[in-house]
Amino acid sequence: MPAEASTSRPASPLTERQEARRRRILRASAQLAGRGGFDAVQMREVAESSQVALGTLYRYFPSKVHLLVATMQDQLEHLHGTLRRKPPAGDTAAQRVAETLMRAFRALQREPHLADAMVRALTFADRSVSPEVDQVSRQTTAIILEAMGLADPTVEQLSAVRVIEHTWHSVLITWLSGRASIAQVKTDIETVCRLIDPPEPTRRA
Repeated sequence: MPAEASTSRPASPLTERQEARRRRILRASAQLAGRGGFDAVQMREVAESSQVALGTLYRYFPSKVHLLVATMQDQLEHLHGTLRRKPPAGDTAAQRVAETLMRAFRALQREPHLADAMVRALTFADRSVSPEVDQVSRQTTAIILEAMGLADPTVEQLSAVRVIEHTWHSVLITWLSGRASIAQVKTDIETVCRLIDPPEPTRRA
């Protein structure tokens, strides 16, 4: 990391100018990753593409991993907005969550290099990236809970959501590595989403 790099973040809330700068950085990150994956995202190129000084870029994102995890959170925000405009269909919460995650998967399928870069960043993230990783997790949880139609989930429901998130991350990795077909991804997602709607206990005669 260059000498001018810093782990500090811009003051929150961001000014309109700072937010616009951050948006340019995230857009440049997504474009570079979309063209060449994780290795194509070089901080100097991101700075040049977003028209910010390299030192400024490092003040926003101390490393490439920080940047790509933030890029994933940004992509999830866009997905959340799309889902709000066109909510998932389904008679049960499990069906709606499965459709939501498959829609997210299909969006990533259209940008496999970007998907690989973001997932690799999550995998490489250490404790210094915890705030960004937590934002991704919170955004994913919010998307799932909204598909379920829950504003006040129980402890058991939140546990089920965490298992769904873990499975979602795992199937992305196996698909990106070529070890799972789209049909297998769909089956695994639908299977784990059944945790949301547990079957009624069988009554004894």
